[in-house]
Amino acid sequence: MSERGALRARLDRLAREIAKFGTVGALGLVVNIAVSNLLWRTTDLQVVRAGLLATVVAILFNYVGFRHWTYRDRDKSGRTRELTLFLLFSAVGAVIETGVLYVATYGFGWNTPVQSNVFKILGIGIATLFRFWSYRTWVFKALPAPEPARVPAQGAEERLDDLEDGFLGQGRAERAPVERAPRAEADPVRR
Repeated sequence: MSERGALRARLDRLAREIAKFGTVGALGLVVNIAVSNLLWRTTDLQVVRAGLLATVVAILFNYVGFRHWTYRDRDKSGRTRELTLFLLFSAVGAVIETGVLYVATYGFGWNTPVQSNVFKILGIGIATLFRFWSYRTWVFKALPAPEPARVPAQGAEERLDDLEDGFLGQGRAERAPVERAPRAEADPVRR
């Protein structure tokens, strides 16, 4: 594959990954906003505490979506490590997200329902950039690419003879000698 074709394939994979991440994230956003508004309207929890609780619910929802849909083809061998890192990076994202809401609410006094929703969404947007980078880099690690086929080095004919000897059960002495054509030397000018 050409370098340009490889780049195109890589960008196509990245675009699909972003689309899947965005879909799960959008559903998580709906969960986050719905739980936030439910808590803001039905409980006496403070705005930021209710927003943080909603974020935790959305994080759990997103993990299921990321593991089983967005990154289902990624390494699944270290689930404990994966979940630990996911929760760690999600906590950092929650601090970013809740920090924006906190500054708007307590720093500027913007705490009407509309303002709270706007800053909740703004915080989610900023935290999403961090989460995308950290999840794809550290949490849901890509499986290593298969190694390309190797070109035999000099002396490969002798190794091939040894393999044939072992496979066919004959020693070199038992076989009739095979006449091999001389190797063509590299000629810069083709005739």
